[in-house]
Amino acid sequence: MEYLGDLISQNFWHLPVNLTVLAQNVTDPNVVGQMQKIWTYFVKSGQIWALLIGVCVGYVFRNLTKYG
Repeated sequence: MEYLGDLISQNFWHLPVNLTVLAQNVTDPNVVGQMQKIWTYFVKSGQIWALLIGVCVGYVFRNLTKYG
C-alpha cells in the first residue's frame, strides 16, 4: 500500500501546472441559502415522498430476504 501511495504522489508532482486545479471561482458563497433552496424544491416537487416510500419498501424487502 505504501508503494502505491508513493507512486501516486510522484506522478502527481510531475504533472504540468496547467493540469492541476489550484483555485476555484466561487460565484455564490451562500451555502446555507443554496441548501435551503434545494431542500424546499425537494419537498415541493414531491421527491421526499418517493424517498420515504423507497426507504420503507427497501427496509421491508431487506427483512423479508435476510436469512437467520
